[in-house]
Amino acid sequence: MADGPIFLPDNDVRELAQLLAPCSRLLLLTGAGISTASGIPDYRDSEGVRRGRAPIQGPEFRSSELIRKRYWARAMVGWRLLAKAEPNAGHLAIAALETPARDTVIVTQNVDGLHSVAGSSQVIELHGNIHRVACLDCGACHERRLIQSQLEQHNPGLANTTALPAPDGDAHLEPETLADFVLPHCPTCAGTLQPDVVFFGDGVPRARTEQAEQVVSNADAILVVGSSLMVHSGYRLCKLAAEAGKPIAAINIGKTRADALLSLKVEQRSEQALPLLATLLRDLRNR
Repeated sequence: MADGPIFLPDNDVRELAQLLAPCSRLLLLTGAGISTASGIPDYRDSEGVRRGRAPIQGPEFRSSELIRKRYWARAMVGWRLLAKAEPNAGHLAIAALETPARDTVIVTQNVDGLHSVAGSSQVIELHGNIHRVACLDCGACHERRLIQSQLEQHNPGLANTTALPAPDGDAHLEPETLADFVLPHCPTCAGTLQPDVVFFGDGVPRARTEQAEQVVSNADAILVVGSSLMVHSGYRLCKLAAEAGKPIAAINIGKTRADALLSLKVEQRSEQALPLLATLLRDLRNR
């Protein structure tokens, strides 16, 4: 464990590049902060305090039809923005970190799928992917865009509704009544649908957790990008790395839960710091 993080001034990622340059196996642990430049809101402020209303919990989603209606009504409106989101300079810079000389694996807490769209080939989506929908009855998996068509067909009153976006395809929307809202159903068995994501109140599937733990074990260093690490699934990976004596660095504005574990921290927006980091690492490799 480090004695305490070194807080570097804005626009100075050179020391970070020096730290990571010798690493042939790099793990990037990314959070909502990397996707804000793509127009997707994040969950927390610079102190790690959650903004807005409490999220829907997995157990209540599955047990209450009213909660499912509330979720899908907001998601029907909010998903449109997320579906149009494109990778920003931070995502593209991370994809550029993959080289024959550097094995780069991404463990992301995000469900937006933007790392894969940007070209990263090794991505573990710790909390799932909002662009997939799973049936709780037959287990079939469907593309979210197909379910969106079903939602808009059966709920034309909300089809042209706009609202302020919220994280992960949600929207700041509270319909006056949900009595007439028609829930989507599984195209295979007409069963109950849930987005293929880990809801608050649910655990990350064990196989996925073990895969992420193995990546931590194999990595030479961990770089946290755009995450306060307040969610335990990401923070525990940093704890495992610290216990193994691996260097941990972060690019994040504001507090993280793992500040005491960091060797170095750059307080700068990821879409600004990551392209420079990629350039510096390339220059160091070519020397």
